[in-house]
Amino acid sequence: MTIDPRLAAVADQQPYPLVFATVSGAHLYGFESADSDWDLRGVHVLPLPEVVGLVTGPETITVSSDDGGLDLDLVTHDIRKFCALLLKPNGYVLEQLHSPLVIAGGDSHDELRDLSQGCITSRHAHHYLGFADTQWQLFEKTGSQGLKPLLYVFRVLKTGIRLMRTSEVEANLTNLLNDDPVIEYLPELIDAKKSGGEHATIDGTGVDRYRQDIDHLREVLQYEQSTTKLATEPTARAALNDFVIRTRLATRERR
Repeated sequence: MTIDPRLAAVADQQPYPLVFATVSGAHLYGFESADSDWDLRGVHVLPLPEVVGLVTGPETITVSSDDGGLDLDLVTHDIRKFCALLLKPNGYVLEQLHSPLVIAGGDSHDELRDLSQGCITSRHAHHYLGFADTQWQLFEKTGSQGLKPLLYVFRVLKTGIRLMRTSEVEANLTNLLNDDPVIEYLPELIDAKKSGGEHATIDGTGVDRYRQDIDHLREVLQYEQSTTKLATEPTARAALNDFVIRTRLATRERR
């Protein structure tokens, strides 16, 4: 997959230094289509005066644009907020941090990735089970024809299973196809989404088969959670606290 080179310029224009900016969304999940927008996620660092003073800087910055044919959505969190989210069973921030589609990064990004291993716990399974339920409900609201939410269900359950088994953060469904249990029709669904676009639909007559396979994936994820060697609570709190302090003090406001 080719990353639009204009994304780097967008990251460089942000008002605060970035620890990282990566691509999330359909491009990360392995079923992007020609009309998929670019979902960028990252971490900015507020300068010390905007943290300790009465007037504080934005913990979250959102930028949306479709200028020049570049349809994007960029969301960054201040380093303290992001690290606090890492300490929760939040699969979203783990996937953003470990996305291989890096727009901006560096040594601090690499260090944060390493530290995040101490944030992965068995409780992350609840995140993926809950996300799958939400997307299945959305799939049902489309008359069991919405391809995108259906792929999301398969993607999050398989991501959760891989995480419980190996502590590896893998959000690309294509890279998860051969993980047990194998769902043989997933490549066809992925191809249909890539060619059909964001609003691609499918024949709802296969819904019973989808439900059966998804129920099985849920059971597998629950089993893997019960047998995983992952800790039940994060072990990196002190190290993350030190990281936030060091990075804040070492980063000057971009002028």
